[in-house]
Amino acid sequence: MFKIKNHNKLIFLPFFIILIGCKFQEPYKNHGIIFLENRSNILTVNSSNKNDALKVLGQPHSKSIGDINEWIYIERVLSKGEYHKLGRNVLVSNNVLVLSFDKYGILKNKKFLNKNDKKNLEFSKNETENELTQKSFVESFLSSVRSKMYGNRKSGN
Repeated sequence: MFKIKNHNKLIFLPFFIILIGCKFQEPYKNHGIIFLENRSNILTVNSSNKNDALKVLGQPHSKSIGDINEWIYIERVLSKGEYHKLGRNVLVSNNVLVLSFDKYGILKNKKFLNKNDKKNLEFSKNETENELTQKSFVESFLSSVRSKMYGNRKSGN
């Protein structure tokens, strides 16, 4: 018959399967410089220079097109969503730091933007008519002749 001494294994098996799905630490995907806000607090306006910024933050992700003395740093952190979000990535933080230097390399302005500071852009629902993609009379005539020709061939077989 059934041995009673193996019942402990049967009780712990469902708990073990449930605990496999548990996670102790959130899985994060980092892009850019992590802890950007903490690092930006080290830099002080009118006292830090470009070398200090390079030492604390590293090379900038981008430099402004119009002004080479404006450096842009980016931090983006994604995490996995909960079960009701089907594991899609959720934006945890999206920070941008813009540093402006004068012609001598001294930090003149420091602007920190997080995901709440950024503006949501609204796009128009109107569609633009494109005359280039519309078929000409000859092209539409030939395509209708082709469809009639191939239509007769398929029905004849």
